[in-house]
Amino acid sequence: MAGKIAQNVPRPGSIPMMAVACGVMVANVYLCQPILSAIALSFHESAAKAGWIATSAQIGYALGILFVVPLADRTNPRVLIRILLSLTAIALIAAAASPSIQLLAALMLIVTMTTVVPQVLIPVAVSLAEPGKSGRVVGAMQTGLILGILLSRTVSGAVAQLSGTWRASYLVAAALTLLLLLALPRFIPERRAVAKSSYLSLLTSLPKLFFRWRELRFSAFLGASMFGAFSAFWATLAFHIANAPFHYGSAQAGLFGLWGAAGALIAPFSGRLSDRFGPTWVNVMSVTSAAAAFALFLFYGDMSVFAIVIGVNLLDFANQSGQIANQARIFKLDPEARARLNTVYMVFTFGGGAIGSAIGAWAWSESEWQGVCRAGSALIGLVAVLLLSRAGLRHKA
Repeated sequence: MAGKIAQNVPRPGSIPMMAVACGVMVANVYLCQPILSAIALSFHESAAKAGWIATSAQIGYALGILFVVPLADRTNPRVLIRILLSLTAIALIAAAASPSIQLLAALMLIVTMTTVVPQVLIPVAVSLAEPGKSGRVVGAMQTGLILGILLSRTVSGAVAQLSGTWRASYLVAAALTLLLLLALPRFIPERRAVAKSSYLSLLTSLPKLFFRWRELRFSAFLGASMFGAFSAFWATLAFHIANAPFHYGSAQAGLFGLWGAAGALIAPFSGRLSDRFGPTWVNVMSVTSAAAAFALFLFYGDMSVFAIVIGVNLLDFANQSGQIANQARIFKLDPEARARLNTVYMVFTFGGGAIGSAIGAWAWSESEWQGVCRAGSALIGLVAVLLLSRAGLRHKA
């Protein structure tokens, strides 16, 4: 049974502060990507084995969303977030001291399981939105997420290169997490339980929600396919640009995230478009942008930094705008189950990301850059098929 929502009037600046927190925490999932080459070199391991660190991060985030985020529907999110921030900081410090690549991959699983704070915060922020403006709030939160993703790669790569060790990147992430622990809780509205069900009941309700809502299934498969392509690219970019003709290090690899800022930062405006024209229109725009990105990577990415930078902007825009559209769609389904709806959606999304990272690492080991580009294009093709299938079903109806 669902109980009543009880929350205080939020403090001024709550949404911006939550957006900042989203950025800081989501950065933990991506900070390894520009330093994978340095990690592989440090442990004298292959690129394929180092790629499993990125895969482990995606799997951990998906597991955290599955097993931790549903608690937000039955606990005070302020308390839950304090616990998660504390555990994340401890795990990041342990990762910085890791003596082997295998232990680092295992610790990244733990780090990202507890770094799911953004997925707790987004439903809280949406609950504060005025009617008809949920897309704008999701867009605002996505701005924080986007900046976190972009700056995580840039800062992580720069810190690793300037300090001479990839371990410093994890220590900086731990310090930022501890700062959030001090600042964030006071901006989160006090809220009592929304659901009175047991934790086990909340978990068993997830498949029921998945099969109950066709819109949730559609959004979940779209998110998984798009994020899989996105992750395949980012999990292998550092290896590609470390080779001829580029010969770039960790700092330069991280800069590609910053160079993709333009495409990513205009994505939140698609929240307004979603409110006005509907989320499916935004999904079509997203898949078109992603297809153009992989075309650039495939035909020009072997020789042109400019082509890669343009493609990164297109791909970042595609991924973020698609996610905004998908979340705007699912948050309208059941206001009292938003955290669990988001759980189902994000489990699929990051599960797709984990599979995409693994596919990217495999494609690189088989055919290097051309293999990665073909794999990413195939995943984008799957998104297009899903959208066309939906259009066909609506036409028949």
